[in-house]
Amino acid sequence: MIPTGPLTLRRLPCAPELAWPVPGSKSITNRAFVLAALAQGTTVLRGVLESDDTEHMRAGLGALGIPIVESGPEEITIEGGRERLRAPTQPLYVGNSGTTVRFLTALACLVDGEVTLVGDEAMARRPILDLVEGLAQLGVAIECPTGSPPLTVRGGRLPGGTMTLRGDRSSQYLSAVMMAGGSAEGDIQIRLRGELVSRPYVEITRRMVTAFGGAIEVTPESFVIRRSVYRGRRYTVEPDASSASYPFALAAGSGGAISVPRLGIHTLQGDYAFVDLLARAGAEVVKDEQRTTVRGTETLRGLKVDMHDISDTAMTLAALAVVASGPTEIRNIGNIRIKETDRLLATVTELERLGQAVTHGADWLRIEPRPVQPATVACYADHRIAMSFAILGLLRDGIRIEDPSCVAKTYPQFWDALGACYRACGVSEPWAG
Repeated sequence: MIPTGPLTLRRLPCAPELAWPVPGSKSITNRAFVLAALAQGTTVLRGVLESDDTEHMRAGLGALGIPIVESGPEEITIEGGRERLRAPTQPLYVGNSGTTVRFLTALACLVDGEVTLVGDEAMARRPILDLVEGLAQLGVAIECPTGSPPLTVRGGRLPGGTMTLRGDRSSQYLSAVMMAGGSAEGDIQIRLRGELVSRPYVEITRRMVTAFGGAIEVTPESFVIRRSVYRGRRYTVEPDASSASYPFALAAGSGGAISVPRLGIHTLQGDYAFVDLLARAGAEVVKDEQRTTVRGTETLRGLKVDMHDISDTAMTLAALAVVASGPTEIRNIGNIRIKETDRLLATVTELERLGQAVTHGADWLRIEPRPVQPATVACYADHRIAMSFAILGLLRDGIRIEDPSCVAKTYPQFWDALGACYRACGVSEPWAG
């Protein structure tokens, strides 16, 4: 259940010790939906995330002619194949789901007819021109007057050829073409301009394409997507490593011990490296094939880190920095400015609202921890801002979360999970008062 806001958080009265099951990865779930839609035959997905973002993807694929049914708890069956794709009868609404709009933009090139994608007010400010221009280089008829959604694709064919994409804005542009490109008329070579951001997410895409029967070659200069036939299969979605950063941070900051089942050393997800940062800060980390456990110690040191490849967890570390023994500097995260909100500016603003000493630049911030000044944290309709500062609210008094409901984008059960932490410390009514 999602409580109403503003939500006053209580500092935990003890160091919690528990297992914290984290729901399926949003990134993997939405990639699996797209690959299953293009795969010949039946795909059964297990462990799928149910959230606003994945519901937008599911609804979009359904409107494009792909049958998707629930076949069991956290299990989805999809009947796929490009021949099933058809033009929708109305624009596809994607809310504020970046993965949905980017992945479906590339997939829409394969649909015979016109596909228009629209989102909410925040989506209308999120850039997508790099992907639009890249697809146009291949000969796709695509219109996006403002450089942000809405956009319209007049598809039916995705030509092979060579395209150039900026790599320093969003790896999702590259992933979108990597998945749709297997159904192109020929091989597609994608050359990158600038440093590739969030490279681990591109590796997730490459490995998942391979799992469904595709082939992507990686060279120092480019990615080559081979024309392929994807095949339906059974596929299990891992717990979300970005969402797992919250229990791991809570353990490190509280001195407790929290395990995340089913997230272990063989994960596909780069954000799993967040636990290595916690180890550098002084926490104890135990990894095995079936779970990962973080235990806090008496010392939690500030860090100076480059989080370019795991930038979705930068806000988690920034909030945790408030309880560290020294300054924390997070660098090379300029790409988080074009997420659900300008996350770098939002993080700086809310840390300052809570009395912290923060300096920052175009792609970095530095936090000098100070005593927390009680305040209500603005969320900017951004799930990761809300969840990151909620963890701090369990570690320090005086924190309220303005909009608890925004966590539904990727983690609707987040507040229930926090409730379990309170109950582990003997607090039966965590939201009372």
